[in-house]
Amino acid sequence: MLNVGLTGGIGSGKSTIDRLFSAKGAYIIDFDALTYFVEEPNRQAWKEIVEHFGKKILNADDTINRKKLGEIVFRDRKKLNKLNSIVHPVVINEWQKRIENIRKEKEDAIIISDIPLLIEIGLHNRVDIRILVYISPEEQIKRIIKRDGYSIKKAEYRLNSQMSIDDKIPYADFVINNEGPLKETSKIVDEIWGKLLEKERIIRKRYINDGGRK
Repeated sequence: MLNVGLTGGIGSGKSTIDRLFSAKGAYIIDFDALTYFVEEPNRQAWKEIVEHFGKKILNADDTINRKKLGEIVFRDRKKLNKLNSIVHPVVINEWQKRIENIRKEKEDAIIISDIPLLIEIGLHNRVDIRILVYISPEEQIKRIIKRDGYSIKKAEYRLNSQMSIDDKIPYADFVINNEGPLKETSKIVDEIWGKLLEKERIIRKRYINDGGRK
């Protein structure tokens, strides 16, 4: 099994890369989806978030209104850190469970975990390979505005809440430039996929030779 961490800045198009790798047979674990799961009404993370930020962040059906919550935390680093301290441990625990379930199902699986904060929260040290989906900060702003309807100021708040995408480059084993046409991006993914298959074979062979010891 090969455990791959995929990251990139907001608006970089990680979902597109996920779909391309999934089509090749990769197992995708989306941390945004995990976050939605652990924040479902009446789960522990939901209770702690509501206790700290109040019921004003809830929709009529008691789900968390992420736009309202985002407007609170992306303007205040302390509040963002508090939210992360509530959510991250629960999400990481769920992530580990899902990795283990995939391992049991397919011992030669290639798992690609889409983790926006892969580097920021230190999970880059817990994966075998790190892939960065890259677009320039200027292009990030344009895509955030187009996708979410934000003003330039709000888009900059969101962008500045994360580690600079340029600062993530040294951590990456592979960089996918996602500013060009989909056809070009697909070629890059094809090349990386071949290398991931080879890396998985090497790791599994070493694992077998070591008698199944990690």
